[in-house]
Amino acid sequence: GQYTHHHKVIDNQSPVPEEARFFPEYLQKAGYHTAFFGKWHMGNDDSAPQKGFDHWVSFKGQGVYYNPTLNINGTETVYKDSSYITDLLTTQTLEFLDHRKEKKPFFIYLSHKAVHAEFMPPKRHKGVYDDIKVNYPPSMFPPNDPQHEGSPYNYAELPDWVKAQRYSWHGVDYMYHGAIKFESFYQQYCETLLGVDESIQSILDYLEQEGLLENTIVIYMGDNGFSFGEHGLIDKRHAYEESMRVPLLVFGKGITPGIKIEQLIQNIDIAPMILEMANAKKVEDMDGESFTSLLHGESKPWRDTIYYEYFWERAFPQTPTIFAVRTSQYKFIRNHGIWDINELYDLQADPNEMNNLIRSPKHQDMVKIFDESLFRWLENTGGMSMPLRKDEGKKFDHRYNNTW
Repeated sequence: GQYTHHHKVIDNQSPVPEEARFFPEYLQKAGYHTAFFGKWHMGNDDSAPQKGFDHWVSFKGQGVYYNPTLNINGTETVYKDSSYITDLLTTQTLEFLDHRKEKKPFFIYLSHKAVHAEFMPPKRHKGVYDDIKVNYPPSMFPPNDPQHEGSPYNYAELPDWVKAQRYSWHGVDYMYHGAIKFESFYQQYCETLLGVDESIQSILDYLEQEGLLENTIVIYMGDNGFSFGEHGLIDKRHAYEESMRVPLLVFGKGITPGIKIEQLIQNIDIAPMILEMANAKKVEDMDGESFTSLLHGESKPWRDTIYYEYFWERAFPQTPTIFAVRTSQYKFIRNHGIWDINELYDLQADPNEMNNLIRSPKHQDMVKIFDESLFRWLENTGGMSMPLRKDEGKKFDHRYNNTW
């Protein structure tokens, strides 16, 4: 429920501060039986049980797809015979549901490894999409590529670090250092995702058969977005729509069927929403807000601007620290700490973010407003080590990431 710079776990290796609290701790206090299954991968590189969970099933780091070692409540169990991680986590979840404490409310956090690269589908799904047609995004191809011909993509105004990353671990021209071609990568992703689809089906079927679906809220969400060739990139770690947006579906009793929330929801809002649904006490130290009333079709005053942050990682030095400001129409991206161009996109007129407006004369006032808004947000939420200089607007060229 907090911004990254608030809780301080800015990458997979940063230790979790002792004072940090995970929202399931508050669910425990509210009488819930809590369980975690799957990938944790933050704060440390072991698989030990974390606070807030009565039942724990996890693995070290990213884990593996086949024959994993699972930490089950502090005891490590090695699985063999082509055991597949998605199936194992599903089975563990169903067993927990089947042996849960009677009449006690439960909270389950199922965190699948799939579909994390490099993708490996279960054997039953290998080759299912051998003939899949790949739909290449319009921003995938640079001007020297024949498929770029006739494209409105203003490639010249793309930051240099993005252009350079095309031929890198996370670029379409040298994916995972040449280990796989884009088309195979796309196919294997789709095949790996089938196992997750089956997992969700199994759990929903169980809840329905046991009469639990009428009193259970199911939240389906990704932990990050993912690029498939947009701007020549794969993976996440950038502020384009494919990376900073995630799927989010909420299903259950009291949720208005078919409603689509247009407001700007963030991942910091998930914990407050779950706590409100569970009638747990509101936590003042959370930056997010519950949007439960929006799920019920009710109106509620809501933010019109959101802020995004990604901090440079030693393991992936090709991507800089990135901050972004996003409204319903515009997005300002600040590529921080490098000598490179920043970005401004009109998302309504240019949803594929192919025309960087950062040099547009008529948008300079907007760029300045967004940039100052970004630093004001950082300052007001504890994200800056020193206050914003009052003369910054005079000495700072907002089109570029100059030092001041």
